[in-house]
Amino acid sequence: MPRIAVVGVGYVGLVTGACFADLGNTVTCIDIDADRITALNEGHLPIYEPGLEELVARAADAGRLRFTTDYAEALDGAEFAFIAVGTPSGASGEADMRYSEAAARSIAQAMMGPLIIVNKSTMPIGAGDAIGNLIRRELRDPWDVTVVSNPEFLREGSAVTDFFGPDRVVLGAPDRAAAERVADLYRPLNAPIIITDMRTAEMVKYASNAFLATKISFINEIAAICDQLGADVAEVARGMGFDKRIGRSFLDAGLGYGGSCFPKDVRALEHMASIHGCHPQLLRAVMEINRDVRRSFLQKLRGALGSLDGKVVGVLGLAFKPNTDDLRDAPALELIHLLQHEGAQVRAYDPAAKEHASQLLSDVYLGTDAYDVATGCDALALVTEWNEFKELDMAAIGRRMRSPVLIDGRNIYDPDELTRLGFHYIGMGRAPAGDAPVGPVAGQADGADLAASAPVQATANRYDPGPGR
Repeated sequence: MPRIAVVGVGYVGLVTGACFADLGNTVTCIDIDADRITALNEGHLPIYEPGLEELVARAADAGRLRFTTDYAEALDGAEFAFIAVGTPSGASGEADMRYSEAAARSIAQAMMGPLIIVNKSTMPIGAGDAIGNLIRRELRDPWDVTVVSNPEFLREGSAVTDFFGPDRVVLGAPDRAAAERVADLYRPLNAPIIITDMRTAEMVKYASNAFLATKISFINEIAAICDQLGADVAEVARGMGFDKRIGRSFLDAGLGYGGSCFPKDVRALEHMASIHGCHPQLLRAVMEINRDVRRSFLQKLRGALGSLDGKVVGVLGLAFKPNTDDLRDAPALELIHLLQHEGAQVRAYDPAAKEHASQLLSDVYLGTDAYDVATGCDALALVTEWNEFKELDMAAIGRRMRSPVLIDGRNIYDPDELTRLGFHYIGMGRAPAGDAPVGPVAGQADGADLAASAPVQATANRYDPGPGR
């Protein structure tokens, strides 16, 4: 079986290494963080990801997965070297390539034979060419080097499942033979494999993430309109989702996107477009809506409580999404900062991210569970839709609160049920029926005019779908 080196033991690198090892390959993961490597060799993972701990243990026990800080050790006999290090946002939104470039230099200096370099990290368009040129300049011996772009599409919280059941595998390379060799690693997964040029493969990743972020911002824009017009965005999304051209996924209104991918990738794509003469106004709107939805959440809280100064607010969920402990660009962190800025006291709980949160948050009480956090609160804010929050005894939660105000940032609760239990329930785009506007919408003369004009307009729209629909 092939020998593989994976540079980086974060979410992408560790999952990639462990899964390839589970497929029968011999994998060595490299990281410059000695403490992380020591912990991994002792069986302790640096991240929380369902199913990963068992996978790592099984592959390590079988001798197919090792961890080291030594590039020479990892590359000894390797046919492939996957680069899976972070590419965070730079000062202007650009992807910061310093870690990828450092990994490339270290690979070049430790290579002992021909090698296929696989860019697994999300890198800017043209990065594959740059990494290949850098390695060739740094080589101690004139070994043959080929770079293949292989963007990852792993979702935190389901990364192991996503690896073994991908929608597609995308490979980009100037050398078709090298791409086919990487494709052979993935063939046991029986997934569609797309082989294209390197820059197109790099763009597939950015375009995919930007589109998904756009769907999230779109439904949040609709939610804001629903709030004003008295519609229920959850039902709107359900009705939209039956349309096969739209689909139901990523149409859950809430606090917007966060994490390590969508925010930085949309910013990076906007940066690349703008410096090359484009005007990426849609991408800018996506980012603006995502920022504003967090502010509107705060406004809902302020509106319910009158003032936040001196109030006690409980926050349920800190990680940017369920089934992970990742706090990067998590909406909860920004919300807590804004709450504290307005004088609120914050109590918070997360099933997995408490340890990481304790290192990032100050003057925040981190509770043992949701019931603990709710005690004495003037309001409770649901931020991350962990399954355990869906199963809470909400009557018991309400009894522990000073005032039963609940703002549901992910629309996981039934508004009617919460109201029946005595809560003042506030959702995202789920205005109570009593708050619906009375009379014609602004811009309509009156009800009679609306009735007269509607049939003609509906007929035109129904039978003239337009080009490309």
